[in-house]
Amino acid sequence: MQQRTVFFVSDRTGITAETLGHSLLTQFGDIPFKTVNLPFLDSQKKVEDAVQQINEVARRSTDRPIVFSTLVNHALRDIVASADAAFFDFFGVFIGPLEKELRTSSSPTIGRSHGLGDSTAYGVRMDAVNFAMSNDDGAITKNYPRADIIVLGVSRSGKTPTCLYLALQFGVYAANYPLTEEDLEKNRLPAAVAPFRDKLYGLTIDPDRLQKIRHERRPDSLYSSLRRCQFETRRAETLFNDEHIPYLSTTTLSVEEIATTLLANTGIERRSY
Repeated sequence: MQQRTVFFVSDRTGITAETLGHSLLTQFGDIPFKTVNLPFLDSQKKVEDAVQQINEVARRSTDRPIVFSTLVNHALRDIVASADAAFFDFFGVFIGPLEKELRTSSSPTIGRSHGLGDSTAYGVRMDAVNFAMSNDDGAITKNYPRADIIVLGVSRSGKTPTCLYLALQFGVYAANYPLTEEDLEKNRLPAAVAPFRDKLYGLTIDPDRLQKIRHERRPDSLYSSLRRCQFETRRAETLFNDEHIPYLSTTTLSVEEIATTLLANTGIERRSY
């Protein structure tokens, strides 16, 4: 199928438009998409330039582009809606029904959806991020009593991005510890994490997928060989099973899915909403 161009337009970062838009696009896996993020469209000039860019793509394509919008300002939203594109307005879809249900009018304010908000909650998130970075890859283990969760797994199984997402999105204090070849050969929990069994959660991954990831980092090395990947993942899963450590395969999951699954399976309470 021909590639479709998708624009995410917003008066702020575009995170909401991207998140919701990508969720919808995943339902059409057979279509290739080229995505373009157009954030901070907070003036008529910026919006008009964006429309010109969208129309240029429309002129060069057989199929018109798709636009996902979280623009708050009605006038700016109408300008973008006039572009030669399929326009999907997330705020427009939900604000009207919400106003009706709440029996009051909304007060549109640019940037409110991703503003600083509660400074205390923001501080918790930043502290959690610092914790995840300081306790990444087993570098420091003395802070494990403070951790909400300690993620175990072989190298490149998704430990670090998962911990950072848990911290930034949910305010969870997440550490991670790498299972080395020595740990796997002994088939017992490393001494550093053994006292915290109730906080442990394992990540595993399909060996073929792991081999591709490692090959990008260290091509044609023992580290990235399929045989090594098969050995490590097999022994890691054996360790998890023998030690009764819950674990999750990250092979087909995004970091968002991994993190939220860990929260759901462990019952850890998030500190940030």
